Amino acid sequence: MPDEPRAFSPRGDMIDLATKRVTVTGGSGFLGSFLVEKLRQKGCTHIAVPRSAEYDLTRQEAVERLFADHRPEIVFHLAAEVGGIGANRDNPGRFFYANAIMGINLIEAARRYGLEKFIQVGTICAYPKFTPVPFKEDALWNGFPEETNAPYGVAKKSLLVMLQAYRQQYGLNGIYLLPVNLYGPRDNFDLKTSHVIPALIHKCVEARESGADSIEAWGTGRPTREFFYVEDCAEGLILAAEAYDSAEPVNLGCGQEISIRDLLELIASLTGYAGRIRWDAAQPDGQPRRCLDTTRARELFDFTARTDLRTGLSKTIDWYRANRRTWPRR
Repeated sequence: MPDEPRAFSPRGDMIDLATKRVTVTGGSGFLGSFLVEKLRQKGCTHIAVPRSAEYDLTRQEAVERLFADHRPEIVFHLAAEVGGIGANRDNPGRFFYANAIMGINLIEAARRYGLEKFIQVGTICAYPKFTPVPFKEDALWNGFPEETNAPYGVAKKSLLVMLQAYRQQYGLNGIYLLPVNLYGPRDNFDLKTSHVIPALIHKCVEARESGADSIEAWGTGRPTREFFYVEDCAEGLILAAEAYDSAEPVNLGCGQEISIRDLLELIASLTGYAGRIRWDAAQPDGQPRRCLDTTRARELFDFTARTDLRTGLSKTIDWYRANRRTWPRR
């Protein structure tokens, strides 16, 4: 059976990340770039950020080479193939295979090399489609995920099972964290592959500047989502890496939800867009509601999100306006 979660308290056996060799897969990406910055602020000097061109994590040979080259003691596994509803709908097979096999390869290598700690970033898409709100970690297995992102969600959830099995059989210290929908500066604003907040910011800013009298939004606007500022998430990952050691998954979020319709109205207000909004109800809404119970993170490693949605959106809009012409689209 999985270990019982341990209560948080400052103690001598907390990991001092500044003294460790740390590898961050996906460390040049959206969340990863902020995590790497915060690790450096904590004094970490040995941080490896493997790039896919050099280490294809879907190949076991490349993962073995990564461990041999960098000899990590701590691994944060953030690398993923991911996108919004459209990207998930277009790439279900690829998203399942790539996300499952990257994690499988890395966790097996962690076992073989005697890694000190493995931090797996999961996905809110792993929860059942009709999970009672707020989502509690114990509800993860109470149904099938929402269909449009189920392959991605199931692939990532399989890594929770693997980490629990490896903890039980081999004693691998692997933890599994479930961040809710992320947003913030450096996100992917490409309309073909982005998530909802960067897509709506892109549409509103460009429409305002071009003088367009309307924009289109997918679905009905009725579903609700919880949105989690990226820098808060990076802080949560670090706190968990330092202090949490258990098989049980842990939600990371702010515990507040907003409808997509209200979200778009807020983004329109913050960007100064005053035109019409056309809702395309023929497009999928996705999961009806998403909002997390974040009690476990608060109790087990003292994490509470600090950035409210309006503040985070304002920072994200400012960043997009300043960097949209030069920032690479992933």
